[in-house]
Amino acid sequence: MRIKKLLSMAQGLDDVEVRGWVRTVRTGKAVSFMEVNDGSCLNSLQLVIDSAIGDYSLIGKIGTGACIKACGALVASPAKGQQWELHVAEIEQIGAVDSHYPLQKKRHSFEYLRTIAHLRPRANAFGAVFRVRSAISFAVHQFFQQRDFLYVHTPIITASDCEGAGEMFRVTTLDDQCPPLNDDKTVDWQQDFFSCKTALTVSGQLQGELFASAFRNIYTFGPTFRAENSNTSRHASEFWMIEPEIAFAELSDDCQLAQDFLRYMVNYALENCGDDLQFCNDRIEKGLLDKLSKLGAANFETMSYTEAVERLLRSGEKFEYPVHWGADLQSEHERYLCEQVVDGPLFVVDYPKEIKAFYMRGNDDGKTVAAMDLLVPRVGEIIGGSQREERYDVLAARMNELGMESESLQWYLDIRRWGSCPHAGFGLGFERLLMYLTGMENIRDVIPFPRTPGQAKF
Repeated sequence: MRIKKLLSMAQGLDDVEVRGWVRTVRTGKAVSFMEVNDGSCLNSLQLVIDSAIGDYSLIGKIGTGACIKACGALVASPAKGQQWELHVAEIEQIGAVDSHYPLQKKRHSFEYLRTIAHLRPRANAFGAVFRVRSAISFAVHQFFQQRDFLYVHTPIITASDCEGAGEMFRVTTLDDQCPPLNDDKTVDWQQDFFSCKTALTVSGQLQGELFASAFRNIYTFGPTFRAENSNTSRHASEFWMIEPEIAFAELSDDCQLAQDFLRYMVNYALENCGDDLQFCNDRIEKGLLDKLSKLGAANFETMSYTEAVERLLRSGEKFEYPVHWGADLQSEHERYLCEQVVDGPLFVVDYPKEIKAFYMRGNDDGKTVAAMDLLVPRVGEIIGGSQREERYDVLAARMNELGMESESLQWYLDIRRWGSCPHAGFGLGFERLLMYLTGMENIRDVIPFPRTPGQAKF
């Protein structure tokens, strides 16, 4: 039986078998105590081993980290802080550990634990984080499925650069030492596997828009990749994205969906991940539970980008990055707006078109686009989205203005020719959401095996 189930039993059991990994061992002449965890919950089960069992001398050779199987009776524990303990009748060491086992009963730094990512899931902090990750993954699907959204698997290998930044990982079968060349000495991509230049996707949005034009409301939830040489605590080269797309929708509908989604995720975590969030509150971010509870019940304000810039300029604050109309807002600006101006979550809408992607719908003023960012206290931006440009001529002109090759995206333009409708969507980096929910400050600590510049180990 899983330890989580045993610890929640209403009464003891005479015949129980547990399997798991040893967290601590205290060996005495007459009795020994062993803490065992199987990953099902934060708490471990105490095993009480009497010297009367066979081969008691072997207990002292079972070290921290060993994998064991034990059978016995689950009885009420007289020890403070635990309801049950297992009085062992039989114990077997399934997998031994040597003296070099790197996880001991002490607090290790997150930096150190990243160097042993193959073992860090056994640490309490990462046990809590990855259980939350699993639960919230389920909640993502539950939210959209309850609202009749279609789940779409968009391609991982793509010939389209959705964001237009060019920061993509190339996918090729060509000889990297001697690729075939055209007469002008450029690479002849026609001889590559897909007969064109391909890369790992940065977003499933463009393909998601196509499905929204047939199924109305869809969402994607899968891995995305950015070849961005950034070593910040908020960037990773491989991460997961949640991207809904809704047809017959404008920017206000997109904001409402984002609000409903984030509120649902926060409340789901509070209701279903209590022990793990309590650990995160105590050990990782003080005040985490209050922060989440406040957001779950908060009013979401809305402010135009122009008003946001005016508020920042009037604030009298000395920001590291100068504020002016036309500049992208930085984290310090975003946090000031939602922490000092509105004291809660805030949608900033209608950004200058020059700092936003080509697919965002142009507003009537000719200067801004129907884009939105959702800002939350302590973090800043957590969701970004927009109404998409559904007018063929306007979208084609914008692509031409930016010098984009429309031929490679003709399939994307075609939807604007055949049954176009207003539609909108947003993107949320799953790891950013997990950082917010757990209080973790580094994205590397909410991904099982992080991929960052210079790091593809494990």
